[in-house]
Amino acid sequence: MTHRGWRKEREDLLGSSADAPSRDAVPDRGEFLEFLGLTLTAGAFVLFVVRPETAEALVHALVTGAATFVP
Repeated sequence: MTHRGWRKEREDLLGSSADAPSRDAVPDRGEFLEFLGLTLTAGAFVLFVVRPETAEALVHALVTGAATFVP
């Protein structure tokens, strides 16, 4: 059984989402955020594989930014 099928079945058993205070008011928001995170992670991985100098530039930018806070 797919995750969506299980979820709809559970909602039928539990009632509407307005009845349960711990449930999200916006359905499928968690799935969208998970998809967005996976997309960003995959894009970063591809960027580091295709252009390895990107990792060095990122570290340099982070170190330079952190050095501005040192008195």
